[in-house]
Amino acid sequence: MRSPSAALGAACFALGAALTSAPGVAADPGAGHMYVDHVAWAKWGDMSSLRVYPTDAARALARQPGTTPQADQGWAEVLSLSPDADLPGMREQFLCHWTFAELAEPGKTSWNLEPWRPEVTPEVMVASGCNPGGSEEPF
Repeated sequence: MRSPSAALGAACFALGAALTSAPGVAADPGAGHMYVDHVAWAKWGDMSSLRVYPTDAARALARQPGTTPQADQGWAEVLSLSPDADLPGMREQFLCHWTFAELAEPGKTSWNLEPWRPEVTPEVMVASGCNPGGSEEPF
């Protein structure tokens, strides 16, 4: 059994590889969205949050290693649904949620991405639970 620090190191390595890979191709408009059911912008005080509602297929894949191409496809689907989500740090938050949300909090209603969060290293992203720069919003 690996120690917690070894497991965290392996997780950071996997997330780092995902974050540094090239963005995937855009979703095929005729095929529908395989990984993102819908998105919705919400306000938390004066701060915005993009709620990403993953499909069951995304949730199942997110539990498995080696799904970076599918995560990139999911991000392309987010951008096709909300082009204004293409902001610094948002893709990295999405990839972090893809990698860890279904392990840390299975079935969470939405993966919430905030443009006001700072860009950070993969290690800080993981250590912050995909929410660098502050606590998770209460919705």
